[in-house]
Amino acid sequence: MPFDGLRILSLESRRAEEMGVLLRKQGGIPFIAPSMREVPIADNPEVLNFYDRLQANAFEMVILLTGVGTRAVDTVLTPYHGAGAFARELHKVAVVPRGPKPQAVLREWGVPWAINVPSPNTWREILGATDDRPERRIAVQEYGRTNEDLLAGLTARGCDVTLVRVYQWALPVDTAPLRDAAHRLARGEFDIVLLTTSMQLPHLEQMADEEGIAAPFRQALVNMVICSIGPTTSESLEDMGLHPDMEPSIPKMGILVKEAAEQAGDIIARKRGA
Repeated sequence: MPFDGLRILSLESRRAEEMGVLLRKQGGIPFIAPSMREVPIADNPEVLNFYDRLQANAFEMVILLTGVGTRAVDTVLTPYHGAGAFARELHKVAVVPRGPKPQAVLREWGVPWAINVPSPNTWREILGATDDRPERRIAVQEYGRTNEDLLAGLTARGCDVTLVRVYQWALPVDTAPLRDAAHRLARGEFDIVLLTTSMQLPHLEQMADEEGIAAPFRQALVNMVICSIGPTTSESLEDMGLHPDMEPSIPKMGILVKEAAEQAGDIIARKRGA
């Protein structure tokens, strides 16, 4: 069944307009508050140093967490080392792409990978898939923030881990809509929040903290339907002490909206004791 007039907060940035259209088609009343922007680190000595060490055979394994980040490494390196430099060096090491998106980049570049990380491609599956590997000198291309669980797991088995941060998630330039959303949420003006990336709700909570409304903000979340697009976003929620009420059967935005519309009414009734 459709949302039937439920009030929905989306923190989508890149595809905000599309999200609004999808929500309205399903009978929802959307409030879209862009929560983040992707900030490439163009002048990136960290990546350049990583490449120098990769050339010098300092690493035995490279874990690639995102397709965007994999391409970003190549973009940083090209002005200094020429097109295709990163791909050439990756042939020397055991490459571990986290999931389909970095795999697609490697396939395009003609770079083989050593391990297929099983779905749902979280840090747990990475650790499990690499558990019996001999490599101990490992570089990890990050995807916006450090995955402390992955880092701790690799370090615990005796690995020397180098983090390669090529882009980061920052707050939008104009935070007014996000601050407005935090106040509206704290006042109980939303029934549902839809999350499509892991940093959306942490950024919204940061605004609530800065506005001095952290307590009512947290309390209002308890009565809302929290919809997560997939395991990585759900892990971020768990880190915040929250639990998603639903994940879609396939981690795609359109499927998330459709299945949230089908399930939201029952979830609200259950959570609010109606």
